[in-house]
Amino acid sequence: MSGYANDVLVSTEWVAQRLDDPNVKLVEVDVDTEAYNEGHAPGAIAWNWSTDLQDKVTRDILSKEQISELLSASGISNDDLIILFGDNNNWFAAHAYWQLKIYGHENVKLMDGGRKKWLAENRPLTNDVPTPARTNYVAKDPDLSLRIHAGQILNKLNQAGVGLVDVRSPQEYSGELLAPPGLSETAQRAGHIPGAANIPWAQAVNEDGTFKSADELRALYAGKGITPDKELVTYCRIGERSSHSWFVLHELLGYPDVKNYDGSWTEWGSMVGVPINNPQIKNAS
Repeated sequence: MSGYANDVLVSTEWVAQRLDDPNVKLVEVDVDTEAYNEGHAPGAIAWNWSTDLQDKVTRDILSKEQISELLSASGISNDDLIILFGDNNNWFAAHAYWQLKIYGHENVKLMDGGRKKWLAENRPLTNDVPTPARTNYVAKDPDLSLRIHAGQILNKLNQAGVGLVDVRSPQEYSGELLAPPGLSETAQRAGHIPGAANIPWAQAVNEDGTFKSADELRALYAGKGITPDKELVTYCRIGERSSHSWFVLHELLGYPDVKNYDGSWTEWGSMVGVPINNPQIKNAS
């Protein structure tokens, strides 16, 4: 599809033709299950990003044991093909994809365009909730090369071979906004990590929610100095939009060294002793 480096996308038509295929496991991943409950693709199960895909006690991604339990309870086996999709142009589906890759699930793809495109095309919907038979999924040890923490970024600031990608809106990047309107997760300070390029996630998608072509994406990122020869880091506010851009850079374009900083701005903007850039703050670093 469109010259991508990896076969990691399927179309809505592809999914529609395989709704009865027992070897294809559809998972709708949303910030919560409200949209899913209003109607979903037949056979799709729901993962709630807020409760199913994070450890609330440690504010962390799932552990190896937790993701094994989630997949087992979802009726998914280690060799199943998982098709992820969801709301907000697949933000949360991309975050689930990233976690599944950390824990070594090989056969997983995103439905290009997500829930938005499925609805726009009047694809079938149901309110029936599947009750999958439990499996015994065993996750692999985590591949931590796909993730980065704040302390590691701090040690890489101003290095020529590192490219930081702030995928938030220009208003968040500049410090004009602390968070998008109506969203509660915030930080103590507004602005961005020094040296980060602002390439909003939305610039990578078309109006219908599908991803732009590989040539368009390469040009978009190269125009801001984000090239495959660098160690790249994506971040946003809470790690879901940055997962979307991580997917573009690492999976669609095949750039070899891309890490998602899922702590993102809610962590960086609240830590003591770390620099930020904000033109509205006097003496900002």
